Amino acid sequence: MVYSTEVKNMCVVHQGVHHGAAPIPEEAKWVKSKQIGDISGYTHGIGWCAPQQGACKLSLNVKGGIIQEALVETIGCSGMTHSAAMASEILPGLTLLEALNTDLVCDAINTAMRELFLQIVYGRTQSAFSEDGLQIGAGLEDLGKGGRSMVGTTYGTLEKGPRYLELTDGYITELALDENDEIIGYKFVNFGKMMDFIKAGDDAATALSKASGKYGRVQDAVRFIDPRKQ
Repeated sequence: MVYSTEVKNMCVVHQGVHHGAAPIPEEAKWVKSKQIGDISGYTHGIGWCAPQQGACKLSLNVKGGIIQEALVETIGCSGMTHSAAMASEILPGLTLLEALNTDLVCDAINTAMRELFLQIVYGRTQSAFSEDGLQIGAGLEDLGKGGRSMVGTTYGTLEKGPRYLELTDGYITELALDENDEIIGYKFVNFGKMMDFIKAGDDAATALSKASGKYGRVQDAVRFIDPRKQ
């Protein structure tokens, strides 16, 4: 350690009060974290790219400072999906500090990693008060049984009004309109369930029928429109 002449010429004054690190909640324990290995927790958050043209939802399950599970969901950029594929290979096995200083290719994923790092090291996680935290695989619960991201895509213009294209229920096939041409419900296909039915042996038509549903006052509709064509 090299000291300047000014510091060398100073007299020693001993520190008085020093309480150490403030404890943070981690998996139902209060932890005074002093190194990356002291950090555990499960959380998720959002990152965005520099031109703010795309976003990433990143979910991490960290045990003893090491990322055990990573779920990467992206929207808004075709290249981002390929970056997400790389990130899902890169992140598991890294310490939080390594992940923070690793180029995850996409600005949105890098930003999400930064935001999650802050949440986790400050103890602001979904598992802060859960004994032993969440099991590995908890990230998949965000996707539901179909293993697909919860996506909402809607569109509207002043001239023609709103169009629901895809909601958590699934891909919207028809919008139900009342006598005032206002939306009162919709019909949908859940692609996740449809693919599960096909993989289980159903033909495409049967799978489509079994995965179809409706929401709202569909039975009261005066007419139906295809939101992508009409």
